[in-house]
Amino acid sequence: MLVYTHADCLLKDNGYNHPERKERLESILTSIKQIKDIKIDIKEAPIADINIISLVHPKRYIKKIFSNIPEAGLVSVEKEPYADTLLCVNSKKAILRSCGAGIAAVDDLMNKNERIFCAVRPPGHHAETIKAMGFCFVNNIAVAARYLQNKYKINKIAIIDFDVHHGNGTQEIFYKDETVVYGSSHEVPLFPGTGSDYETGVGNIFNAPLKSGTNSQDFIKIFEKKILNPIDKFKPEVILVSAGFDAHFRDPLANINLESKDFYKITKMIVDLANVHSNGRIISFLEGGYDLLALSEGIKEHLLALKI
Repeated sequence: MLVYTHADCLLKDNGYNHPERKERLESILTSIKQIKDIKIDIKEAPIADINIISLVHPKRYIKKIFSNIPEAGLVSVEKEPYADTLLCVNSKKAILRSCGAGIAAVDDLMNKNERIFCAVRPPGHHAETIKAMGFCFVNNIAVAARYLQNKYKINKIAIIDFDVHHGNGTQEIFYKDETVVYGSSHEVPLFPGTGSDYETGVGNIFNAPLKSGTNSQDFIKIFEKKILNPIDKFKPEVILVSAGFDAHFRDPLANINLESKDFYKITKMIVDLANVHSNGRIISFLEGGYDLLALSEGIKEHLLALKI
């Protein structure tokens, strides 16, 4: 198994007491190095090519973000009340490494048949075509999907998102694209306020809204019925995963009650689906998760299931 990451991702600063902080990635990398049951090759994420990013985001949007990067301090790309998507001095390289991880992962997936986890930040699933929000600037998983289609002529891609927040950006990008299905489990009501049952795109969007307090058993049932079953019928050639670990009961930003071991079960269900339809091909991307212990434990369970 491969893990893509880079030290530049640790330099992204969001200021004091911000939940999306470098310690998230540090705890994950420490946890990965403690896993003894899998041979894990850690590789440095390259800088993403702007031309590849522009398969999803217009170049003028990317240039605008980078032009707003401050020479010191922090700058918000949003207005109140959600002024917490911030640019710092080191944002550019972190954004390009995070996206570059997914692009490199696609090449490894297709050429070496490796499963890959992208341990990167900033995350990406809230970034819409021309809008940064929810700590996200470039939609890493969407760029990887378009790169798969553009370079390797993959016709049917499934994106499965078990972050506790709805991936509004990923949904918006592929909302009218029948070549990509998007399935998301997420707490409602919660940021960003999207992801209802009625948002179905062209029959390619499968949302599974969850009530506050949902437990493991109910989560698994809903996840299978509303996301995995319709994706099974779609028969994807490749599965991409937005892996957020904030549905854990310890997470401070949400109220779903998964335990660490549940991330093994969830991932194993995705792996089983990939083995049936996708030659086992999966790339997973770190999204949310804001309790360090939950992140550390959840990542171990996720990677142990991915190896199967």
